[in-house]
Formats: sequence, structure tokens, C-alpha cells
Amino acid sequence: MTWLETKIGNQLTKIRRAARLSRARRSGASIGNHPWLGPEIEFHLGQREGRAGEITIGEHAWIEKGAVLQAFGGHIRLQRSVFLGPYVVIYGHGGVDIGEETLISMHCCILSSNHDVPGCDRIIRQQPDILLPTKIGRDVWLGAGVKVLGGVTIGDGCVVGAGAVVTKDLPPGTIAVGVPALAVRNRNENIYEEQ
Repeated sequence: MTWLETKIGNQLTKIRRAARLSRARRSGASIGNHPWLGPEIEFHLGQREGRAGEITIGEHAWIEKGAVLQAFGGHIRLQRSVFLGPYVVIYGHGGVDIGEETLISMHCCILSSNHDVPGCDRIIRQQPDILLPTKIGRDVWLGAGVKVLGGVTIGDGCVVGAGAVVTKDLPPGTIAVGVPALAVRNRNENIYEEQ
């Protein structure tokens, strides 16, 4: 590649990034300084009871291709330096808060609501959402494909293994795996202790 082709390529990359940021801000999302936004990201504030939802992205956030952030009239708040991998989905009906320096790997899904399960004489889809705030602490790592159900709090420093389904709160520093996710140890334990 020639010097000129490289320069033109760099300029096009800057223009595309600026366009993505502008589109995200036009959607109503509040985005801090120095974000990195990949292509095909969806931001939807939605409305509930006549009030618009909220999406707040802290500075130095990195959001990869195909991520979907749907507030549905609730809120989604990402603190500083949060990473969302490709195709992460976050539903903010009941509110989702994610702490700084947290890593959400590809294809994770984070929920903050549920449906009531009525008798068979009523349609499930027609029942109102049950709002369940979800909180994920700072310096958390969710492995690929993790599902976090509504109402769960994941403490600071937790690690959740790929494919796990988090149905209950995890104390700070917990390493959890499985369906449902179960604690296997704490990050502060020395894994190299002699047996």
C-alpha cells in the first residue's frame, strides 16, 4: 500500500468512527469522551409511562460490532472503560448498571426484567414486565455467551465462565461457572498452593 492509500484509509476510518458516534448521540445516548464504537450498534431509549429511557456510556468505552442496547424506558449505565464484545445484548427495562473496567465478552445477554407466569386463561405476552434492576460491579469479566438474569447483582472483581447463566447474586471476587452459575472459588485464593 502506498503512503497516499494509507493516508486516505486512515481518513476514511476517522470519518466512519465520527459518523457512528454522531448517530449514537442522535439516538439520545449520552456518550463520554474517547469512545470506540464498532459498526451496526443499536441504541434505543424507548419509553415507559411517557418518560424516555436513558443510555449513558462512560469515557473510553469500547463497544464492538452488532451490540444492542435497548433501554425500553428504563436505563443502561456503563461506567468508564467498559468493554462490550460483538453482539452483546443489554435490556434496560428495570435498569442495568455496569461498573468501570468491566469486560463483557461476545454474545452475552444482560436482562433487567421478567414476565409474570399467569394461568393458562391469560396470555403471558400480555402481562406487564416485572422490573428487576441488574448491577454488575467494576473489574468484572463475563465470558463468551454468559446470560445474566434480571435482579442479579454481580460483585466487583467477579469472573463468570463462558456459557454460564447467572440467576443469583455473586459476592465480590467470585469465580462462577455453569447453568445455573455456581461459585467454584474466589479470585483472592492462591490457585498455585501446594496440594
